[in-house]
Amino acid sequence: MPPREVEVLAEAQAELRRLPPREAQAVAQAVRKLEALGEELGHPHTTAIQGSRGTLRELRPRQGDSPWRVFYRRIGEVLVIAAVGPEATVKPRDFRRVVALAEERLSRWESAQ
Repeated sequence: MPPREVEVLAEAQAELRRLPPREAQAVAQAVRKLEALGEELGHPHTTAIQGSRGTLRELRPRQGDSPWRVFYRRIGEVLVIAAVGPEATVKPRDFRRVVALAEERLSRWESAQ
């Protein structure tokens, strides 16, 4: 059975609150799918981040048809949502910045466990 516990870091919660209402609704639905299916949730709903350190993944609201991504990783039995940012082709520089931010937040979270 895949881990289905999903924890949203405080910084990511703040980022989620800043999304436009329609996008926030799409992200919430994608997170519910992640909670229901865990790692069984596949493409086009989620994909691995190329070039990330480790196993960072992006949750893709509206099967990838959203300009927003939710960055997460499995740590132990928990799927930890670390950041929210733009899709790679929409804002490549911001995407790379948010990926690095997610990695840093996940490292801190894991160290605190």
